Amino acid sequence: MKTDKVKLLDMVALTVDLPEDKLFKGQVGTVVDILADGTAYEVEFSDRNGRTYESLGLSADQFMILHFEPMTTKV
Repeated sequence: MKTDKVKLLDMVALTVDLPEDKLFKGQVGTVVDILADGTAYEVEFSDRNGRTYESLGLSADQFMILHFEPMTTKV
């Protein structure tokens, strides 16, 4: 992640593989908590039916924020 400010409910995608948690680069999750004064984030991964299959703390360098609207500046 670059200079984006991570916010609650941001949609994010993993940029690393986490095989010990059965999560891999590209999997999409939602930020559900901001931890350690903003140095870590609880990210929840859910299936298409909304059932959580994993929730874990990640550092900002392990994911990128997904943007669904046109951006006027590069992040």
